[in-house]
Amino acid sequence: MQCKSSLEYNEKNHEYNPRHVAIIMDGNGRWANKKGKMRIFGHKEGFKAVKEAIRFSIINDLKILTLYAFSSENWNRPLFEIKSLMELFSYALESEIKNLKKYNIRFKVIGDITYFNKKLQNSIHNVEQMTSNNSGLILNIAANYGGRWDIVQSIKKIIHKVQRGILNVNNIKEKTFSEYLSTSKLLPVDLVIRTGGEKRISNFLLWQIAYSELYFTDVLWPDFNHYVFQQAIDAFISRERRFGGFKKYEKE
Repeated sequence: MQCKSSLEYNEKNHEYNPRHVAIIMDGNGRWANKKGKMRIFGHKEGFKAVKEAIRFSIINDLKILTLYAFSSENWNRPLFEIKSLMELFSYALESEIKNLKKYNIRFKVIGDITYFNKKLQNSIHNVEQMTSNNSGLILNIAANYGGRWDIVQSIKKIIHKVQRGILNVNNIKEKTFSEYLSTSKLLPVDLVIRTGGEKRISNFLLWQIAYSELYFTDVLWPDFNHYVFQQAIDAFISRERRFGGFKKYEKE
């Protein structure tokens, strides 16, 4: 069953823990505004929360952490904020490569990075390559990412193969389609967490989270810590996932 392949069984507590957690990191700007500071200050504090979430994921043996860092709609923000975010992204790549190696983290960016400048693109490719053989936590950063874009680019790849005679249109199934998404070969998303009090998906992993559990918290992202993360995990564990059926599984 899909639920058993995508969940980690905790024998001590007889519970199924999520293996793939995705987070919509919302509230940086509001956090800064409440403190009378510029929005970029909130993004910098949010970077600290990212490191906290990664530490929690490693300690609790999560397999995959996917973070929604910059959506394809975020280009509509003020130019100064976008420039500052790109600089912060570059700084994070340069400053954290040692920790990625130290903690055996495999780094991957999902999204259309061709919109970024060449220096940032090269930094992304370099860090991905340098960590490609790491076997620990898989860290996905969704940058210039949109769920609709992901679906469209998958369709284009499939059409290209059909036109070349490599793929028969009658053999296209849901599994086939998933293999062309940016998250191909990864475990399903078990849990989606959104901070900041909003209760929407905001074009994030639209195909991938069809049966994911959703957890919303009013905590603004810079205040996100291991206590809040644990609350989300506990809420997940308390739920019964049916995947469209009558029962999820029988707990022992």
